[in-house]
Amino acid sequence: MTAVLKNDLLLRALLREPTPRRPIWLMRQAGRYLPEYRATRARAGNFMAMCMSPQFACEVTLQPIDRYPLDAAILFSDILTIPHAMDVGLEFEAGEGPKIERPIRSAADVDKLKIPDPAHELRYVVDAVALIRRELNGRVPLIGFAGSPWTVGTYMVEGGGSKTFGRIKRMMYESPRVLHRLLDVLARSTILYLNAQIAAGAQAVMVFDTWGGVLTPAQYEEFSLHYMAQIVDALTREADGRRVPSIVFTKGGGAWLAKIAAIGCDAVGVDWTTDLATARAAVGGRVALQGNLDPSALFAPAATLHAETLRVLDSFGAGPGHVFNLGHGITPDVDPERVAVLVDTVRNYTPR
Repeated sequence: MTAVLKNDLLLRALLREPTPRRPIWLMRQAGRYLPEYRATRARAGNFMAMCMSPQFACEVTLQPIDRYPLDAAILFSDILTIPHAMDVGLEFEAGEGPKIERPIRSAADVDKLKIPDPAHELRYVVDAVALIRRELNGRVPLIGFAGSPWTVGTYMVEGGGSKTFGRIKRMMYESPRVLHRLLDVLARSTILYLNAQIAAGAQAVMVFDTWGGVLTPAQYEEFSLHYMAQIVDALTREADGRRVPSIVFTKGGGAWLAKIAAIGCDAVGVDWTTDLATARAAVGGRVALQGNLDPSALFAPAATLHAETLRVLDSFGAGPGHVFNLGHGITPDVDPERVAVLVDTVRNYTPR
């Protein structure tokens, strides 16, 4: 039997139900800015070893929950677990980011890809979710996640990170059918993957579309949003007798918030380049909003950080449906004490 959830503020806010205060969690809250994370990584040996060990993934997921009074835990994993399971030769090089040994450049490359079975090739993630959920013991909800097909596809075609996205954009213009086949395989894989996370105990799920913002509006709808809509449509809606909310976040997607809200997700993530009042008007009460402090504000003196945090909280205005977060992930060089100031400011906020 699963433990009773003692703090369900996140789940209620994502469903636009009233909450006594704004819930807060942070993208990359488990990460290199924490000395305890760096110690665990040293013990694990490397990043993928940490991801592939349910024990290490659990330990790292709980570190920020033990340190700060946050309102959610997010599974420690990576958006590239699906291509890793597809055997494209993924490695993380120190200081270099992900490298893919066998990038996807042709129809023949797509044909070789097999949809990973979460119970086998991605079992380590499913086991990590179950273990984290057990260890949380109802303290806060657990968020599962995946990368969007477009974002994961960019790494698979480029062979790693990219500044120009030249290879995948060339494929998009020269061989759009090949790219659509790749994105379809990734969407079907992601549906199985997220539903397996929900079955194992994830109480909300998030789709990270990190690179959707590099597309034109028409391309975004065709090559990114279309596939995220497929995923949202096929997600398990209920577990443990309550709704499992879904969050969709496109970095650089401020112009498309209304379109994202229309795909059926419960909440839309907003990066720091859009004011929350503007975002709220755009989605018209259809979804909750998550965001959106500039992550660089964590470098500011405490008083400035406090003021910036209040500005974000005020910009949403009164009423339910806001989850406080950063506009993107915490950077590794942030002082953990600044995060404490941020969390305290949000927890003690009263609308003005």
